[in-house]
Amino acid sequence: MRHTFNQPHVWNQLKQGIIQLAKTEVLGRFEKVSAQTKDDGSLLTEADTQMQIKTAEFLTENWPEFAFLGEESSLEEQQAAMQSEQGCWILDPVDGTSNFACGIPFFSVSLALMIQGELVVGLIYDPSRNEMFAARKGLGAELNDQPLVAATAKQTLKQCSSIVDFKRLKTPLSTNLAQTPPYASQRSFGSVALDWCWIAAGRGQVYLHGAQNIWDYAAGWLILEEAGGKSCTLDGESVVVPKVVKRSALAATTPALFDEWRAHLQQASQ
Repeated sequence: MRHTFNQPHVWNQLKQGIIQLAKTEVLGRFEKVSAQTKDDGSLLTEADTQMQIKTAEFLTENWPEFAFLGEESSLEEQQAAMQSEQGCWILDPVDGTSNFACGIPFFSVSLALMIQGELVVGLIYDPSRNEMFAARKGLGAELNDQPLVAATAKQTLKQCSSIVDFKRLKTPLSTNLAQTPPYASQRSFGSVALDWCWIAAGRGQVYLHGAQNIWDYAAGWLILEEAGGKSCTLDGESVVVPKVVKRSALAATTPALFDEWRAHLQQASQ
């Protein structure tokens, strides 16, 4: 897996490039654009399209060896990029478009690099808070250039704040969690990428989502992994697969909470 992002100046070039693009193309359009509805019912704004175009140009200009997969690309283009032997960028130009379109300042830009089926670089930038979460495989995670280590004072599941997306869970499980919640409180913020980061930062301690695509989870998965958190699918598999398919995800800030959370979900799903 050859790449140059372990070099500090290249790593900084990538991060700063994404920050500047996000400030211009995304934050610069916040509360100023209308949204269209895509075929799958999700929203699309000018920020989504322009951020993808400009980011693809930036990446191709500086690292032309890698293919490019964007959320707003066609399925054929996405699948072709995923087959690249050199590796491919995976971009969600605006993760949390519904929030963005409604004027809610909780959205992000998510970028990952996958080489030979393995995630090696992940960046998630929150322009509203000017927070850059990032990770490189084997080198740990960071928040605004400072080490990010997944930790929390919460010792048991019943003490935890959860981030749960009920919309995409099967009815028996969502009903069980709603009627007999095993945690102290529950949130659903509307940006999958930031959900992963906030779990890594201990802002929520356990996480559950029923169906997210690779551009939703790629960068966040690596950030949580490198920070020391744990995750898997509801079936106990790795969340990461080099395919454009939706995956469930459960995660936690610490291994102990992950084990308790996963055991509870297994029982609640029966």
